[in-house]
Amino acid sequence: MLAHHVLFWLKADTTEEQKAAFRKSLETLEKVESVKAFHVGTPSSIDRAVVDTSYTFSLVIFFEDMAGHDLYQVHPLHTGFLDECRAYFEKVIIYDSI
Repeated sequence: MLAHHVLFWLKADTTEEQKAAFRKSLETLEKVESVKAFHVGTPSSIDRAVVDTSYTFSLVIFFEDMAGHDLYQVHPLHTGFLDECRAYFEKVIIYDSI
């Protein structure tokens, strides 16, 4: 398995309507055929020094293998999401693990 965890920090002036549209676009990525498990979330209310709650959205996707990840990267739903939503975020960090 390969875990692909993406944290998005949206720009400070992003409206609630834009945040909703961003989330809706993120959720379309679940339809990529190589996705085995999928979760979109926002920071939890857990208040501990080791928990980062500074991001706006979290996307976690599991793939069977690197080939599934590679398919996802060039899939039209993924490239379409980037084209549509890139303007909303100011920072992205990705953690991939196998």
